[in-house]
Amino acid sequence: MKTSLQELQARIPGPPSARWPQGEPYAVGFEHGSMSLGYYAPRGSDPQQPHVRDEIYIVQSGRSDFLLDGERLALTAGDAVFVAAGARHHFEHMSADFGAWVLFWGPDPR
Repeated sequence: MKTSLQELQARIPGPPSARWPQGEPYAVGFEHGSMSLGYYAPRGSDPQQPHVRDEIYIVQSGRSDFLLDGERLALTAGDAVFVAAGARHHFEHMSADFGAWVLFWGPDPR
């Protein structure tokens, strides 16, 4: 399996939806078993809800504040943050060039 930053960026934004009227800012690179790797590049606001699997964000470019269960973290390119399944989190004050790799894994109880 292989993906590239350029390939994923070319697929963002995805098709518009009720949740993402400007188009989804996330593209999946590949999946295997309970693991998936994607790229997330929200613009404006980040309406994420808690996820059912653990995840790691690795900031590829730009900067952002990250709220994780009430704690505010300043993130810049090269930073990584772990988010446990069910944790409340979202990005705020993203720079125009913000983007992050996202790695999900673990069982999906749904």
